[in-house]
Amino acid sequence: MSFPKGFLWGGATAANQFEGGWNEDGKGDSVCDHMTGGTVSEPRYFTNTINEKKYYPSHEAVDFFHRYKEDIALMAEMGFGVYRLSINWTRIFPKGDEETPNQKGLDFYRSVFEECKKYGIEPLVTISHYELPYHLMEQYSGWTNRKCIDFFLNYCKVLFMEYKDLVKYWLTFNEINCLVMGVGDILSAGIPCEDSPAQVLGLPSTKEQLTNRYQALHHQFLASARAVKLGHEINPEFQIGCMVAGGAVYPYTCNPDDILKAQQDMRMNYLCGDVQVRGKYPHFAKRMFEELGISIIMEEGDLAILKEGKVDFYSFSYYMSTCSTVDTEALKASGNVIMGVNNPYLKSSEWGWQIDPKGLRYLLNELYGRYQIPMMVVENGLGAIDKMEADGKIHDHYRIDYLREHIKQMEEAIKDGVDLIAFTPWGCIDLVSVSTGEMKKRYGFVYVDKDNDGNGTLDRVRKDSFYWYKDVIASNGEKL
Repeated sequence: MSFPKGFLWGGATAANQFEGGWNEDGKGDSVCDHMTGGTVSEPRYFTNTINEKKYYPSHEAVDFFHRYKEDIALMAEMGFGVYRLSINWTRIFPKGDEETPNQKGLDFYRSVFEECKKYGIEPLVTISHYELPYHLMEQYSGWTNRKCIDFFLNYCKVLFMEYKDLVKYWLTFNEINCLVMGVGDILSAGIPCEDSPAQVLGLPSTKEQLTNRYQALHHQFLASARAVKLGHEINPEFQIGCMVAGGAVYPYTCNPDDILKAQQDMRMNYLCGDVQVRGKYPHFAKRMFEELGISIIMEEGDLAILKEGKVDFYSFSYYMSTCSTVDTEALKASGNVIMGVNNPYLKSSEWGWQIDPKGLRYLLNELYGRYQIPMMVVENGLGAIDKMEADGKIHDHYRIDYLREHIKQMEEAIKDGVDLIAFTPWGCIDLVSVSTGEMKKRYGFVYVDKDNDGNGTLDRVRKDSFYWYKDVIASNGEKL
């Protein structure tokens, strides 16, 4: 069998897109709670004040907060060995800078983890997944302020102590490299802004914006490294990893300029990985910062902290590949945190994301060759419009086709020698899209009855892919 014994099959969600209960049991508001709904053509808006006349998808999401036992039972029915979820920082520390945690928040996640353990499911917990407390943005300018490191460490210490016997696998920051791509100004960095459409890729960035992003990223690097060290001190059995938004980048032509451009663009996978896995900034960072015209403020001892807090494994998301070229007239393709040129050999999803299973094998080999530590693919999947047929079922063969081909390429990567230990497809139960705030862009094996405007029963319905994935897990990847 190509997939090793003990390979972790499961699925992934994030609290701000899945949980709901946004102001229950003492929870404070996060930056995501200030994001309105949107569509593929209408952007989400960030509002500093919650406007009762606007719709904020995270407030109810799909109500995992009240339905977690039902949802975890569905995961168990599929045979999950691992469930990747995030903790909502503001459910533990409503403002983010308190000394004492909210006990009701701690009790909720304890119940979730105990429910997982009841079915033999390992929680894989993302500590910060686009859920920065709004108070930290408003009062401290988010991660541009070094004080956030200590607030985060206090949060981590509480989690590590509270759940040291329930959680083994941790991720410090979700898609940490998205912070510097524009999409992360609000959700990742918590950089204050006026009420406005959420920042999108492709817009020109000022030198001030770039400086703020990379300074915030440096602070997150330090926070992650210190969290790794702290976690290992509290429980040496903890496995703590990084999480990077991954993408395969190909040269559009064999023009040497395109090849150099593709090599440069692939560094989106390496800057954060090098700091978190190797414990130091990569060789290309100095020139990159000089050409961007920015400088990062570092304190004495920062580089030593990075060396001391190297992660145990590398995890990443993968949805698509892109092509790089110096030809400014080439057709641009949309994508998840990756803008590039259309690849004529690939087809695209309804949202314009190019589908490239072999790119996953390529990326796995590149990453493992560079880092030589265990790999996890913790996000992968197809966002699509699912329709319930007259028979009351959802026949999502397109999702099955997408995942089947990606699993085949993971199998090839394992044969290549990659130490791949887990696969958690994104949105295993339908949730709110973080990029557009929509419900109709669905990823799950389980359908949730809710529309873009928040209407619906929230009832769960198993899709065809639910039964297919159940067979995949039961056969450890043999039956596709």
